[in-house]
Amino acid sequence: MSFTTRPTLQGTFGMVSSTHWLASQSAMAVLEDGGNAFDAAVAGAFVLHVVEPHLNGPAGEVPILLAPAGGEVRVLCGQGVAPAGATVAHYRALGLDLVPGTGPLAAAVPGAFDAWMLLLRDHGTKPLADVLKYAVGYAEDGHAPVENVGATVESVRELFETEWTSSAEVYLPGGRAPRPGELFRNPALAATWKRLLAEVADAGDRVAQIDAAREVWRTGFIAEALLRQSRHPTLDTSGTRHTGTLTAADLAGWSASYEAPATYDWNGWTLCKAGPWSQGPVLLQQLALLPPELPRYGSAEYVHLLVEGCKLAMADREAWYGDAADVPLAELLSPHYNADRRALVDDKASYELRPGSPGGRTPRLSAHARVVVSDEPGFSPLGVGEPTVAKRPTSPVPGEPEVGPDGTTRGDTCHLDVVDRWGNMIAATPSGGWLQSNPVVPELGFPLGTRLQMTWLEEGLPNSLTPGRRPRTTLTPSIALRDGVPVLAFGTPGGDQQDQWQLHFFLALALRSPVRGGLDLQGAIDAPNWHNDSFPGSFYPRGMRPGSVTVEARTAPEVVAELRRRGHDVTVGEPWSEGRLCAVARDPETGVLSAGANPRGMQGYAVGR
Repeated sequence: MSFTTRPTLQGTFGMVSSTHWLASQSAMAVLEDGGNAFDAAVAGAFVLHVVEPHLNGPAGEVPILLAPAGGEVRVLCGQGVAPAGATVAHYRALGLDLVPGTGPLAAAVPGAFDAWMLLLRDHGTKPLADVLKYAVGYAEDGHAPVENVGATVESVRELFETEWTSSAEVYLPGGRAPRPGELFRNPALAATWKRLLAEVADAGDRVAQIDAAREVWRTGFIAEALLRQSRHPTLDTSGTRHTGTLTAADLAGWSASYEAPATYDWNGWTLCKAGPWSQGPVLLQQLALLPPELPRYGSAEYVHLLVEGCKLAMADREAWYGDAADVPLAELLSPHYNADRRALVDDKASYELRPGSPGGRTPRLSAHARVVVSDEPGFSPLGVGEPTVAKRPTSPVPGEPEVGPDGTTRGDTCHLDVVDRWGNMIAATPSGGWLQSNPVVPELGFPLGTRLQMTWLEEGLPNSLTPGRRPRTTLTPSIALRDGVPVLAFGTPGGDQQDQWQLHFFLALALRSPVRGGLDLQGAIDAPNWHNDSFPGSFYPRGMRPGSVTVEARTAPEVVAELRRRGHDVTVGEPWSEGRLCAVARDPETGVLSAGANPRGMQGYAVGR
């Protein structure tokens, strides 16, 4: 067995992996209290809102993949749609050619809260108060924040103190940013959840209380506060103050929903992802592009093959994915289509954006899609996360948010996986509603999201800004089946990198030897990782860097040299800089559960027994 930073945990009772130890342990506490994986996930998710507020919030979004024991894998879509007034014409009339990266104009209908409520109602067993108590406790009594919370707040200090003053009240109390080793509280958020619980306490049984909570969010005091904030003129990345388009009808009319996953079969595995309103099928198409025989794992030829396949899949994402048009997904994943696409890969790095023509259709890209960024200040190939603007290489906060003089910011994401002793399994990637995305809603203690920035302000594209349609999200959790049985749940933060890192992780599991009779989750998480930026970024200002590959410094020097010989523009990053993967697994034959978590960033942990 190869060296790993931590053991792959194994047990039989329950396993949790998330991007923050307090979320992992809170979810585990729910399992210990008799709850199932779905109860545990909801508890962990609300804790993530408190302890990783620079990475997600209740008014953000979350795609969830769930595999109930003995049931079918389903997608629970917590991605809200564009409001009725969010038209291309409206934004163009404001003089915009891109949706701003911050502010209320970028806010979709909030989706995360309703998705978690629907999950708890339909698949959980616990009352709402039982799963919210952990988040309420950390918000009210305080938690010792990770260093990057305070670093993020410092990076937006000027904006908060001069423009977003409601955010300063929460995150700069007395002018002081949150610091490790000191308790940080969000009393406004704690008060929101306590008021919500008080208002629904007399609604009836567990299900009735959850449905009542959903109504409070949609039409009650929470909705009213969200709407007041949306109507408040707010400085955004355009350098101008704008109001949003969210209305009472938008909030009242939207609900999270279930759908079938997109799937692909590969070597006895079935990979399940959210549909092409997410980037999830990119992982599936990267598998479809693989030749029958792969080069040696980790070799330069192997990395080259995966990078070039990713470029083709991402070009197809740009031309064909979105919620504003029918997506020819069956054709995009078909053997004949990908055989033709595979033939485009040779031994040299491609610097072109080459979407295909599924079924003879002609691809159409946004006019902005070929904008190239350089190594000038404003782009860092070392950056990870969901950037609303790429970080400067000199930033003191690797992979975390930064704000420029015009209010441009960079965010990131969370992830959470749970498997329980009954075999229930869930993978979720909460994001959006970051503290640096919009001003904190004063009455609520959290901000609106900014997911509409991922749409194009051009008509007729699959990802055009379209009222009632979902912006194409980068959020992309995974569940994998072996011989038709769910065995693995995994995912990572990382914006456009998510399905690159997840492919590398999955192949590390599938191609390398197992550990202790199970999957070597920790070994696959720890393995040197990489990403490329040879396609349009999903976040403002939407640029790309053709030919780029960023590898961790642990990558063998001969691999780096060979990649450069093949024409790749290789940047060697820090040794532990690529990915924040989480994973849990279950062996259906033995009932043994496993978990691993990412050491990068020093805050993701797996727990279990």
